[in-house]
Amino acid sequence: SGTNAHLILEQLDEVEAAAEESTDTQEISAEPELAPAVVPVLVSAKSAGALEGQVERLGECAAAGPALDVGFSSVVSRSVFEHRAVLLASDEGVTEAARGVASSDPGELAVVFSGQGSQRLGMGRELYDRFPVFAEAFDAVLAHLDPGLRDVVWGGDEGLLNRTGWAQPALFAVEVALFRLASSWGIEPDYLAGHSIGEIAAAHVAGVFSLEDACRLVSARAALMDALPEGGAMVAVEAAEAEVVPLLTDGVSLAAVNGPTSVVVAGVESEVEAISAHFESAGHRTRRLRVSHAFHSPLMEPMLEDFRTAIENLTFEAPTIPVAAWGDISTPEYWVEHVRETVRFGDSVEWLTGQDVSAFVELGPDGVLSAMAAAITPDATAVPLLRKDRGEEA
Repeated sequence: SGTNAHLILEQLDEVEAAAEESTDTQEISAEPELAPAVVPVLVSAKSAGALEGQVERLGECAAAGPALDVGFSSVVSRSVFEHRAVLLASDEGVTEAARGVASSDPGELAVVFSGQGSQRLGMGRELYDRFPVFAEAFDAVLAHLDPGLRDVVWGGDEGLLNRTGWAQPALFAVEVALFRLASSWGIEPDYLAGHSIGEIAAAHVAGVFSLEDACRLVSARAALMDALPEGGAMVAVEAAEAEVVPLLTDGVSLAAVNGPTSVVVAGVESEVEAISAHFESAGHRTRRLRVSHAFHSPLMEPMLEDFRTAIENLTFEAPTIPVAAWGDISTPEYWVEHVRETVRFGDSVEWLTGQDVSAFVELGPDGVLSAMAAAITPDATAVPLLRKDRGEEA
């Protein structure tokens, strides 16, 4: 006759499994999580009054913590309006870093690369430990440079790092890695520029030459410069180019124009000192630069032919991002003349401003070029990614 039967099924009790999972999770997360020392919190509102209230509320939330969650939510889960502010939350409290009204036409962005003199021991070390993107890019550059470079950059001999043969490759490696890191954060420049060795980094990331060829160029340039007899002088002068040019000699050239009243002269020491004394007596400020050689001066000429030979077989392409440069950077002859000719960073900033650039981001160990750009175009925003007197995540 058959039998009717009923079977009641229920989910397996998860208490024990959850406990086990919790134990496993605790074991996995036993190591402390990395967290930034400073967390940005983005605030926006439809009016200035509403923004004031949002700043107060979000500031209180960030102070109560966890600040990292508040900062994350401010980016991914809140609408963006015209009136904006940025708060910075740290162990020391919450401070307001910026406030303003967003423009419908924000202008263009230029990324600029620092030149020699900005190098410092340990540059990039914190970023290397914190960001895999930076570490991967830094390792990729170092694979084509002197194997001892890492130990020099992260070592304790400042004098060794300051030698041209090490300083230039070191700056190139750090700046290329900084660009890759900035790109991973969504920073996409409309224009690029660089100061001396920094212009080589700009050309590389713009696609003018491959990483391998760029490293060959940098290595040859640095080694040949370093092999020149030490001597000569470089002096920064607070004067206009037009005031300085009439005083130049066969042994002294205009090494750099960093702004309307900021130039550098370089060459034979006694002749440079005479020009410096002339401007000092007229009330102009001068400052002798601490360098081993007189770069961008007639004293560089003995290396030019060897450098031309070293790079003549490299492959050069047209840049995929416009580079503010005073010649055709897709030719080897440009880079030969680049060693000897004037660095016109000030002119580059003025040209970029004419291209509607309203923001400059400096990639390098410090904020040298940001200060120059701010002096030339005070209405623009000029920000260095790193500063020598702050932690690299600060």
